Amino acid sequence: MRFSLGKEHLLPQEEMLEVEKKKKKLIIGIPRENQKLESRVALTPEAVDKLIEEGNEVIIESKAGQAAKYLDTDYSEMGAMIVDQKPEVYRSDIILKIAPLTLKETELLKDQQVIMSTLHFNSQTEELVRKLMGKKVTAIAFENIKDEHNIYPVVRSMSTIAGTTSVLIAAEYMSNMRGGKGVMLGGIPGITPAEVVILGAGTAAESAARAAIGLGAQVKIFDNSVHRLSRISNDIGHSLYTSVFHPQVLEKTLKSADVVIGAMYLVGQGPRYVVTEEMVRGMKKGAVIVDISIDQGGCIETSRCMTQVNPVFEKYGVIHYCVPNIPSRVARTASIAISNVITPLLINMSEAGGSEQFLKKDWGVRNGVYIFNGILTNKYIGDHFGISSKDIDLLMAAF
Repeated sequence: MRFSLGKEHLLPQEEMLEVEKKKKKLIIGIPRENQKLESRVALTPEAVDKLIEEGNEVIIESKAGQAAKYLDTDYSEMGAMIVDQKPEVYRSDIILKIAPLTLKETELLKDQQVIMSTLHFNSQTEELVRKLMGKKVTAIAFENIKDEHNIYPVVRSMSTIAGTTSVLIAAEYMSNMRGGKGVMLGGIPGITPAEVVILGAGTAAESAARAAIGLGAQVKIFDNSVHRLSRISNDIGHSLYTSVFHPQVLEKTLKSADVVIGAMYLVGQGPRYVVTEEMVRGMKKGAVIVDISIDQGGCIETSRCMTQVNPVFEKYGVIHYCVPNIPSRVARTASIAISNVITPLLINMSEAGGSEQFLKKDWGVRNGVYIFNGILTNKYIGDHFGISSKDIDLLMAAF
């Protein structure tokens, strides 16, 4: 109780106290992916158990986890509702997918839903973006979510997996069984080991370097940052060669390379490619390129986006592996990694009272929003497609 001083006497006034936001039950839907193209699933059975224990509901399309070796019974035993029809999943408040939605899937959406999936900007179309806006959804890209340390946790975990797996892929395609020239990546005593050139010095590059060195290959890393090169050299050791990008040095190095791994993300960073078509033309016949960054457009001029069903092509005698979802090759590990990031976010969203209240509080997840209630909030997408965009922070202030 507090008192207000009037002209003649004191009158008791009610004190206004902030009302705590009520916890909101989330209805979370997980549709089955096109499993020829995507093998991961956004939540593990253990994550489902935790979410349901917190009072939420999870609806899963039958066989959604099959490619990651999770059975329907694994989920149903944890309390999930298993359904056979996609429309039943798409009635959920929150849709969790790994692959971006297709145009056909957007038809199943209802207004005001939250969509959490990868964005894969390179594969997006203006029509899809406008359809999502028309549904007035809030769309959040996994790869743009940040944590409290200003790190992209989904990107980091997937990059670690992709980097290690890229070396195993390269070793596979160097063998006779995959049409390669029959060279073992690490070599044996008396035979010079294969040369692996890595473009970039980030998380994926470091994982690739560790895997290649572990197999006995010679590793050379190029990056445009001396700081990153110094860090990776200190972390891994001095058994690798590092260099900043000098076109002549890179071109000479590529001529003797057996494997090239592209692990650079150049969206909005000036030149589109660091390896030109002419450089690829000068590489050894039977060499292998694995362009990890193809989901963002790639960093090698000859790269083009492929799929898990048809993952490789050959140009100038060089084998190109350019699949945007390399972690799908190890779907179980990748699913667990994604689930570990997403599950606490969903629990926090429920405790905050829903998606809008949660996004007001969590700037890291807010960074992943590219459409908010039907309004485009990603300037890069807006500039690319000629669509007007708004600042997410200004929009949140109005809610």
